[in-house]
Amino acid sequence: MNTHSAAAAAPAADDSAPVAVSALLVTAAYIAAQMLSDIASLKIGVVAGLAVDMGTFIYPITFTLRDLVHREAGRRGARAIVLAAGGINLAMAAYLRWVASVPADASWGLGREFAAILSPVARIVLASIAAEVLSELADTEMYHWFVTRVTRRHVWARVLVSNAVSVPLDNLVFCVGAFGWTLPWQTVGEIFLINLIVKGAVTLASIPLIWLARERALPPAG
Repeated sequence: MNTHSAAAAAPAADDSAPVAVSALLVTAAYIAAQMLSDIASLKIGVVAGLAVDMGTFIYPITFTLRDLVHREAGRRGARAIVLAAGGINLAMAAYLRWVASVPADASWGLGREFAAILSPVARIVLASIAAEVLSELADTEMYHWFVTRVTRRHVWARVLVSNAVSVPLDNLVFCVGAFGWTLPWQTVGEIFLINLIVKGAVTLASIPLIWLARERALPPAG
């Protein structure tokens, strides 16, 4: 047989190792929500008379999106996407800081405003990324524990249990890391409480998203 004909008849590499489109979409949504929440957090808004960073309304969704990744790709895939998101957010913060430092064209006239908004305080950025990585990894382990040691039924319960651990942990690491020893501890406690209430409410509202992913066999270890 002609080797060229055989090569032409062989299936393309993409066809021999298909990747679920839903897994790609969930991964893209997770990264996008992480980045959007970090940018939105640069604004402190007033909602119902309370000060809150505006990323609080989108960030809690990432915990449920992480659970979707876990359903699609297992624990190893979830760990990988959490660490990748942390690296991407760190690179984004560094790039925006550099962009803000570049002299602006005089005809544009918004260089100072751009720098004021998109040159975030390093401590807040690092606290945010540390909170994201630690809490999302904790979410991964709790989710894996539930489906391997408790039950694979009641999909909503695994999301609720894992988020019940990861959301408060995220809030604690961020509030202490970003504001501890720089603001009165009473103020830090108020920020923690308000953010926890908002994040908890958004988390509950996002639980139905878990049914958008197909259940996959989870790797036993690793």
